[in-house]
Amino acid sequence: MTTQEIRSQFPSLTQTVYGRPLIYLDNAATSLRPQCVIDKWVEMASRKNANIHRAVHALAVEATEEYESTRDAVRAFLNAASREEIIFTSGTTASINLLAYSFGEAFIQPGDEILIAESEHHSDIVPWQLMCERKGARIRTIPVDETGKLDLQRLRENLTEKTKLTCLAEISNVLGLKNPVKEVVNICHSAGCMVLADGAQGVVHSAPDVQETGVDFYAFSGHKIYAATGTGVLYGRRELLDRMPPYMGGGEMIGTVRFEKTTYAPLPGKFEAGTQNLSSVPTLKPALDLARAMRSPEIEAEQRAILAYLLQELGADPRIRLFGVPRHPEEKVPLFSFTVQGAHHEDLALILDKQGVAVRSGQMCAEPLMDRFGVTGMVRASFAPYNTLDEARKFIVALHRAMDMLV
Repeated sequence: MTTQEIRSQFPSLTQTVYGRPLIYLDNAATSLRPQCVIDKWVEMASRKNANIHRAVHALAVEATEEYESTRDAVRAFLNAASREEIIFTSGTTASINLLAYSFGEAFIQPGDEILIAESEHHSDIVPWQLMCERKGARIRTIPVDETGKLDLQRLRENLTEKTKLTCLAEISNVLGLKNPVKEVVNICHSAGCMVLADGAQGVVHSAPDVQETGVDFYAFSGHKIYAATGTGVLYGRRELLDRMPPYMGGGEMIGTVRFEKTTYAPLPGKFEAGTQNLSSVPTLKPALDLARAMRSPEIEAEQRAILAYLLQELGADPRIRLFGVPRHPEEKVPLFSFTVQGAHHEDLALILDKQGVAVRSGQMCAEPLMDRFGVTGMVRASFAPYNTLDEARKFIVALHRAMDMLV
């Protein structure tokens, strides 16, 4: 597929903002929705709206098939060993909260430790803090250097027999840098420590393969990769999930229920209590199909050109402080967070918006990383495969206008 063929599938890209064509550069927060996803959601909501796994009537059978075939599609996309390793949730946050509770109950004792990268999203920090408070464990951090690179030597030094899990993003939502997940897994596994990879950004910009990297757990949100909101996935190695207790109780996650004792359903049902997101989960299937189509040589070349152009432009202006500067371009995706000397990040974002350019401003749910770099917030421009080099050029023109007004 070409970039223009892909853009034609996203209705939002045809709209204007303040009389200007929309340039949507807030993809790290949420992607736009293609027509195939919208069509699938409408189909499910209007024609196949029945509860799954329960009734024997035709609509319920069709809804169940849509839901469970989506599990097979996600398994194939991640190259998981079995469909039972795919748990549906409402997003990355829900996936990590599920894991933090159930992993904590199964594997954490007082005095144990969780290692978390300094660059992590709040959703990969706060759930572990709650678990540590409950279980009497503690968190240790893996720092990043001035460029944003993870300090692997400190990772090695911090690993002890008490370290049960290391948590890191496959790709930082602030820095846009690719973390060396496979290398981290090898280091941690050699010390008997398991690894969670937050794939919220990685699932978009890489071709995740959980068997190749060897991660024990992998979480991502559907809305980052063009599917409907309220959809997410937790992958876990089957032997680990089998040992973990349920996170929530209710319908569907049970084997038998007696007042004396309840038994639980086998995987994946044990972790999917209650009525699931019937209309939205099936949108993952067309979304992932489209994500595969976006891995074409032409689109990848456009993304590399955007990366090279913006690294040059943002790095050359002395007023701009760019965070997440790679040693080599292949270490970064087209996601750029920066500050401008003498200008507030929110003022910059507001002026960019008036020019039709949508960016994120603030702490990007990564306050410890903001503290690490001594800032209160940043501006982030994050690109998706439907963005073009021409849009990158227009973004730079709009940014210069904003800076000239404020500085």
